[in-house]
Amino acid sequence: MECRREENKIGCTCSYTACSNRGMCCVCVREHRENGEIPGCFFPPAAERTYDRSIENFVKAYSKLL
Repeated sequence: MECRREENKIGCTCSYTACSNRGMCCVCVREHRENGEIPGCFFPPAAERTYDRSIENFVKAYSKLL
């Protein structure tokens, strides 16, 4: 399957625009997973902007929403 990098960038909610993986979702998810993290696009906007991609921050962010 061909990567639709430019198309993916349009809907990308990650605010780290300098990322070399921007638009390559499969690479982004794999790299964050290897580092014990969660990609920014999974976070609510306020939590995403902290650049803390830890699992703990993810759980904390969504716990506040419940």
